[in-house]
Amino acid sequence: MAIGLIIIGDEILSGRRVDQHFPKVVQMLAARGLQLTWAEVLPDDPVRITATLQRTFATDDIVFCCGGIGATPDDHTRQAAADALGLPLVLHEQGKLNIQQRILQMAQEAGQTADLNSDENLHRLKMAEFAEGAALIPNPYNNIAGFALRKHYFVPGFPVMAWPMLEWVLDNHYADLFNREPHLEQSVLVYEAAESALTPLMVAIEQQFARVKVFSLPSVGDANTRRHIELGVKGEPVQTATAFIQLCDELRKLQVEFKPT
Repeated sequence: MAIGLIIIGDEILSGRRVDQHFPKVVQMLAARGLQLTWAEVLPDDPVRITATLQRTFATDDIVFCCGGIGATPDDHTRQAAADALGLPLVLHEQGKLNIQQRILQMAQEAGQTADLNSDENLHRLKMAEFAEGAALIPNPYNNIAGFALRKHYFVPGFPVMAWPMLEWVLDNHYADLFNREPHLEQSVLVYEAAESALTPLMVAIEQQFARVKVFSLPSVGDANTRRHIELGVKGEPVQTATAFIQLCDELRKLQVEFKPT
């Protein structure tokens, strides 16, 4: 099953903020024996967000979406998700109660009395407007929930909120997928060799071992490392172990310098 990540925000594309979600999602998936299949970064553009979600809702992918679910004018994700499915945007009753509880808590901590019917606090309830039928994703940081639609999971852009929410989704909805497919990865560093000279070997390995993928990561080197290629195999453990032995044997025949990573 494919797992995708959508990161939303003009600030990522402009460089005002550096994305932290991609490496963290890769890490949390790997800890559970899973792997990210694809990722996209989108601007705060409702037309583009809607079109992207229409495309991804049409698949069977598990999709995590970070950002754009607040209540400011540049937060379009909630409406875009509803539009992508042709559903109305409605106020989620439990989501509303969560926000009101948060408002009351913040007022109490400040020694004040909250007016839940003030314009400001009524506007905050927009963060509980989701496509009809959406389920809540609990937010342990401030109790203002994200939402789930089909296999899509929408969380805030703030890492301190998003990451525990995504882990909750994985642990509560997809534990049956954890470590289901054993995986092995082995590689070597091949020095001063052209990638084109190694391509026939890579093709032959993949043709011989159906459950193995070959990867090649060239590096021009730096002050501490010579030019090299990290060449390796990954996949089903038994086939991968055999493929790695054969890979090393063939490299010796090619008389290239290499060492295990």
